[in-house]
Amino acid sequence: MKRIAFLGALAVCLTATSAFAIDIDSRYQPYQPVSGVSGSLKSVGSDTLNNVMALWAEAYKAKYPSVQIEIEGKGSSTAPPALIAGTSQFGPMSRPMKAAESDSFESKYGYKPTQVRVAVDTLAVYVNKDNPLTCLSLTQLDGIFSRSRLSGSPEIATWGQLGLTGEWASKPISLFGRNSASGTYGYFKEVAMVNGDYKDTVKEQPGSSAVVQGVAADKFAMGYSGIGYKTADVKAVSVSGRDGQCQEPNQKNAYTGAYPITRFLYVYVNKNPSMGLEPLRGEFFRYVLSLDGQKDVMKDGYFPLPYVFSQQEIAKLGLK
Repeated sequence: MKRIAFLGALAVCLTATSAFAIDIDSRYQPYQPVSGVSGSLKSVGSDTLNNVMALWAEAYKAKYPSVQIEIEGKGSSTAPPALIAGTSQFGPMSRPMKAAESDSFESKYGYKPTQVRVAVDTLAVYVNKDNPLTCLSLTQLDGIFSRSRLSGSPEIATWGQLGLTGEWASKPISLFGRNSASGTYGYFKEVAMVNGDYKDTVKEQPGSSAVVQGVAADKFAMGYSGIGYKTADVKAVSVSGRDGQCQEPNQKNAYTGAYPITRFLYVYVNKNPSMGLEPLRGEFFRYVLSLDGQKDVMKDGYFPLPYVFSQQEIAKLGLK
């Protein structure tokens, strides 16, 4: 499983108590600029990470005015080809690279791409703010979104089948999701749908914000997207896993793995294992994994990378 249930040992460090309060480890230190950083960078990949990549780029350019950074977020599947072709220096992804993608990179360069964890996300299931629904199980999500229903769930097509009454009972569930270029599409398919096929009625959207906007505009809609895209017009419902316990998509439940659709967010980079990163890319990652960079993660509505993992990524990049 690609979920991060192994974060449970870190829960003791967590002080967040409310559903969407986000805290950061006090061991994180502010970023300290260095001299001699200049050049051009391009990022191609995840739409989920698009906004936080833009925040990082803006802050980085403010510290290094001679640096130019271009951000393109059309889906995680666009990251590996751009890295392989050398048309981008950063490949943000909301899922790990597939073996075939990593192998294609290695066949050109002779080594694997370097995966850098940069944030934690709870992939949220959104309903309209006026919807009384409070919790769904993974099995129910399979019945709602999948035509395969490999979990054994019956097909669920109306709100009444989820226990809603009155005007909701007979209304069909209007479904919004991502397109197949999206890592979010693949991760939701894996965890919520046991890798089954989506129903033809799921309205595939090119971006995360479009999913949320669709749910906000349709009282009887449901969709999935990263927690960073939550707005006041939608509600993120709790989700229960195999233990049957409803879990909110908050920081504590992300770090313990209690929320069953939790994931890391990544930025991939072409790093020769026998060499360090040059200052242009190295300092960008040093910023991302600093107090300042992780505050940008929080500003975008995601959860900061647990400090111990940030130190592992810094060591992996040879930045210590």
